[in-house]
Amino acid sequence: MNRFRMSYSFGALRGILLALICLAGTSCSVYSFKDVSIPPQVKTIRIGFIENRARIVDPQLSPQLTDKLKQKVNNQTKLTQVQSDDADYDVSAYISDYSVSTSGVSNQAAATNRLTVTVHIALKNRLNDQKLGTPDFETDLSRNFDFSASQSLNDAQAALTPQIIDNMTDEIFNRLFSNW
Repeated sequence: MNRFRMSYSFGALRGILLALICLAGTSCSVYSFKDVSIPPQVKTIRIGFIENRARIVDPQLSPQLTDKLKQKVNNQTKLTQVQSDDADYDVSAYISDYSVSTSGVSNQAAATNRLTVTVHIALKNRLNDQKLGTPDFETDLSRNFDFSASQSLNDAQAALTPQIIDNMTDEIFNRLFSNW
């Protein structure tokens, strides 16, 4: 019986160890954000100011979104940011929609409002002649942000702007470099 308990314990320990190794290997790949794919020939990027062309204008949004995107590119890529027209990648964007709608109703009254933010982004790859890197594209990236209907839009903006900046920056970055 002692021998059975010892072999059972060793077998169980071996199984647990194997499961932990597999789990550790899986979890690393799930949370890895190293999917940035930039060919070594691409050296420079120009990121233009992200204008706000929406009907409703949050004056904080354009400069903060532009700055955050530039910081993210600087921190997570080896690309050199330039202001000249001959950059390998030329990124232009504008906020095309910033609108509020009702997203939840309770007792025949609005309970939750939804702020929708859409950014139109365009990438011009000046190395396309050589078929290097991401091809030229234009697309709209949109995100929704819910807030209580009891809040004014100004109050909601104050609370949501950091989240909007972070989420939209991630969306733009992933579309540019990860093709998500």
